[in-house]
Amino acid sequence: MRRPVALLAMRRELPTQLFTADQWRQLNQLVDLATPEPVQDFADVPDRVLAEVEVVISGWKAPQMDAALVRRAPALRAIVHVAGTVKPYVDREVWYRGIAVTSCAAANAVATAEFTLGAILLSGKRIFEYACNYVADRAKTYKVNPPAWPWLGNYGRQVGIVGASWVGRRVIKLLQAHDMPVRLYDPYLSRAEADRLGVELAPDLVDLLSTCDIVSLHAPLTDETRGMVGASELAAMPDGSVLINTARGGLVDTEALTAELLTGRLTAVLDVTEPEPLPADSPLYKLAERGTVLLTPHVAGSLGGELHRMAEYALAELRCYTAGWPFHGAHLAENLDISA
Repeated sequence: MRRPVALLAMRRELPTQLFTADQWRQLNQLVDLATPEPVQDFADVPDRVLAEVEVVISGWKAPQMDAALVRRAPALRAIVHVAGTVKPYVDREVWYRGIAVTSCAAANAVATAEFTLGAILLSGKRIFEYACNYVADRAKTYKVNPPAWPWLGNYGRQVGIVGASWVGRRVIKLLQAHDMPVRLYDPYLSRAEADRLGVELAPDLVDLLSTCDIVSLHAPLTDETRGMVGASELAAMPDGSVLINTARGGLVDTEALTAELLTGRLTAVLDVTEPEPLPADSPLYKLAERGTVLLTPHVAGSLGGELHRMAEYALAELRCYTAGWPFHGAHLAENLDISA
């Protein structure tokens, strides 16, 4: 089997976190590594080394892969990004030069979708609020009374998914095991594709927000989607509904969301915020102490042992490459403006 020369480009400690010993052995059977350690700056790599590199295996904190790299690496044919989005790291010039790009976004989506499912199910029973109240009361007088919201619980609860991304599709699949109908909003998805996913396609975002008890955001952050959930969109959400964001903080107008949450009308699960992290005086911290908001520090994606799933996906992509097959998770230039 042909063994292309590959270069690791990521933060120094990441390979040992990504790859198990067996996965590292498999990697070295698939490629010849140009350097024993990952690089953080291509300027540190001699021209004679870069000239032989056919594949860059990148990850978090990778150096910028752009026209300058392409000029210095004439043999470069593929980039395998062992993380989610490639957009902060790969310049459009790479695609224009015909270099194939793939990422492990599909593998990373599994962990994010599992986190989201948990958030949906716990939010449906208002567990975060109950837990905070129970602890604050120290169980002296606390008991669960029928809540003001008549829809407590998950049976028949309508869930709205914004964005048919890798994560959005995975969440839809996970929800199929529960008695929770799903609506989807994605302006780039056809009704036929929505039917194949087994969901109802909403005509617009406000329609989705106004008809769902729990809404989970899975859209990419682009010029078009930045601030897509603002004051008017939040106002359309029914009393007692929940907004979950494990995508990007910039999808939501933080000031408008904070104002709505302060009224007590809505609750939220926010793994991402804008800005990130929030300033120390943000009212969202006080709301989190009451259970109105669950704040987590961008941990929905792959952590710990979940990183090995991404490594396994990367190895599969490398096998495709060495066999002359197209990547399964290829990122196409024509989709850059509408993808994560």
